[in-house]
Amino acid sequence: MNYHIGLVEDDGNIQNIVSAYLRKEGYEVTIMDSAEKGWELWENNPPDMWILDIMLPGMDGYEFCRKLRNESDVPIIIISAKDDEIDKILGLELGGDDYLTKPFSPRELTARVKRLFKRTLPVKQTSEVGDDRLKVDHLLIYKNDRRIFFEGKEYEATTKEYDMLLLLAENPNRAFSREELLMKIWGNDYFGSDRAVDDLIKRIRKKMGNIPLETVWGFGYRLRKDED
Repeated sequence: MNYHIGLVEDDGNIQNIVSAYLRKEGYEVTIMDSAEKGWELWENNPPDMWILDIMLPGMDGYEFCRKLRNESDVPIIIISAKDDEIDKILGLELGGDDYLTKPFSPRELTARVKRLFKRTLPVKQTSEVGDDRLKVDHLLIYKNDRRIFFEGKEYEATTKEYDMLLLLAENPNRAFSREELLMKIWGNDYFGSDRAVDDLIKRIRKKMGNIPLETVWGFGYRLRKDED
């Protein structure tokens, strides 16, 4: 599969070098020099991943990242000359999956792109057997096809929404702490606040309405399964 990457960067040299390395690896790359142009691309031909500079003319990268996260869980790698810890924390808490400080090696960026795709966009498998079916009351998940149904209606889910629901459905009635969910869904190397867990749960609840996704106050979350 040829993944499509949106590169939002206003430095022509970085545009040329990064796009050359990514295209050499077989990725389709669309280059934009402003977040406004990036948003147009998002609305018309959304990429599978974003590489996003922070300091841009007009809308900055933080605001663009925030807008993307309000609509999608698409992978985002932030590249920035800002190397203070607070800048990195802000970028990751707004929804960035990775943060790379300029100047950086294009080989390292390419390696991070590969790793992030492998982690967030697993290859779909097909199967004719029914052992991929997971049902918890009114929630039905087809694991091989990554399809989710609740109360008979199919819902589109982002990568992390799907991963969260699958984990909770495989462990009904078990309470997971926020830290545990952060590690299992975002990975051991995630550097950010556990508020990302709350935001993801909020999006799932908004999307699926009556789903029995319960808050365990002061601890975390669980998917309730009615006992017979």
